[in-house]
Amino acid sequence: MIKDTSKPLTHIDSSTKGLLSRLVRDYLRPYMPLLVSALFWMVLSAAMTAAFAKLVEPVLDQVLVNRQTGMIVPVSISVFMVFLISGAATYLHTLQMNKIGQSIVADIQRDLFGRFLGLDLQFFHDNPSGELVSRIVNDVNILRATVSDGLTGIGKNMLTLVLLMGLMIWQDSQLTLVVLVVFPAAALAMNRIGRKLRSISRTMQEETATMIYTLGQIFQGIRQVKAYGMESYERSRADVVIEKVKKLSIKGTRVGTLTTPLNEALLGLALMGVILYGGFHVAAGELTPGELMSFITAFALSYEPIKRLSKLYNTIQQGMGAADRIFAMMDKQAAIQDIPGARILAAHIPEIRFENATFEYADGERALSSVTATLPPGQVTALVGPSGAGKTTIMNLIPRFYDVTQGRILIDGVDVRDLSLSSLRRNIALVSQDVTIFDDTVRANIGYGREGASDEDIIIAARAAAAHDFITGLPQGYDTVLGEDGVKLSGGQRQRISIARAILRNAPILLLDEATSALDNESERLIQDSLAELQKGRTTLVIAHRLSTVQHADQIIVMDAGRVVETGKHDELLTANGPYARMHKAGLNA
Repeated sequence: MIKDTSKPLTHIDSSTKGLLSRLVRDYLRPYMPLLVSALFWMVLSAAMTAAFAKLVEPVLDQVLVNRQTGMIVPVSISVFMVFLISGAATYLHTLQMNKIGQSIVADIQRDLFGRFLGLDLQFFHDNPSGELVSRIVNDVNILRATVSDGLTGIGKNMLTLVLLMGLMIWQDSQLTLVVLVVFPAAALAMNRIGRKLRSISRTMQEETATMIYTLGQIFQGIRQVKAYGMESYERSRADVVIEKVKKLSIKGTRVGTLTTPLNEALLGLALMGVILYGGFHVAAGELTPGELMSFITAFALSYEPIKRLSKLYNTIQQGMGAADRIFAMMDKQAAIQDIPGARILAAHIPEIRFENATFEYADGERALSSVTATLPPGQVTALVGPSGAGKTTIMNLIPRFYDVTQGRILIDGVDVRDLSLSSLRRNIALVSQDVTIFDDTVRANIGYGREGASDEDIIIAARAAAAHDFITGLPQGYDTVLGEDGVKLSGGQRQRISIARAILRNAPILLLDEATSALDNESERLIQDSLAELQKGRTTLVIAHRLSTVQHADQIIVMDAGRVVETGKHDELLTANGPYARMHKAGLNA
């Protein structure tokens, strides 16, 4: 495999504190005004919960015990107002915090997708598409729950707990100490469970990515699956990855719900202590029944936020596992990028020159060895040679999909590494044997070659690629959606869409990698004239296995084992009776 040259931008602090700090610093800060407003409503809602606990005291002492009828209406109205204000405040802060959470998650998805698009081609070879989709969709969805629910839940429940604890301390500090005894044990248990959950969450996301990748492979190869009767095999293969995800999900639930029986037991213990201690004090006349009941109410109300905080802690730990994976990808940087002050390529009819160009794989095996060659401006240069000779590697080096290990590549005398990537690739049109058709309309697929192209330009390009006739025969013509990877088209039709895209590009450098490989004889004859017209005034590099398609090239470069072994025109190379002549005699001119 080729070296993975992508590197992290910074050291990743994968601790919970570090990841949360990064979320706040990079993504929460733009929403601070909205957060302040939400916090105000949270404080108000929490205060109403504490106010209700306090109102229990006059209800019991003054209304029920002392039978002060004058207090019935004021206390009743007070209780109603507490619930009214609490409901309105909860509604407002929930809406605002949800907006903040969803906005943060959308920002992360945009940034992560943008980071992927900016990375080198090798990154996509090293990371299956299912893995990348899982990072953007599944990992971010888990983080969505952490950010959206966590921001709202932690803020609201923490404020409620603080205010209720304040009320309990104000009412009876010694009784409050009885309750607080259970808190350290609960905190310790939550911490241990949370760490375990985070590890499970990270593993589950990795297995989910594997599942998506595996299922995607099966669906992409469904034609082969059915042709070879491999449905049972693929069902078994899918069962394995699905079962792994299921078991991890069950394990996560089992570990996460351990906090429920623990919290219930600790609550019972604390409540037992309150009743024992408070009951004796009421009997001794040191507390009124209303004061004790108000304290018990405050404690009971505080249990709910404690329970929610416990669950939120588990949710946050699961989210941190996802965040760790997300930021690990987001912190990668492309090895191939613009240098400071990169030049803008404004080529007309450029010359391309390879000077001792060498390219190596990760294991040290060379794909190219000291290749020196010139692609004359405005002429067609053909690359021929056996498979593995290095032809495609040469083509990939021109648009800087990879960089040479040694030597250099020059366009009009300028090293391609000194040019901005955008301007370099803007001057190149590529037609590959591996055609990519997007699940969009014919118009959009051809228009992909040049942003903002008019309908007239798209139709002209289609006509030049001999594609217009079959396009107009489609159900909706140029508005026909072609399906995933152009499933509704034949191989030749897909290739002609790709060629039309390159024609529309109208770039001065044209790279044709087996551009007519998927065409039948009739289609190839139709398009050869179009390609010949397209190549005029452009510096063209053609890769072909059938020598008949490059016999009229201005220059033919013969490669073998990563080296240039012959250069010349068709007739000259036949006369030389070298490798090219031997390929010709072997029947590769068909």
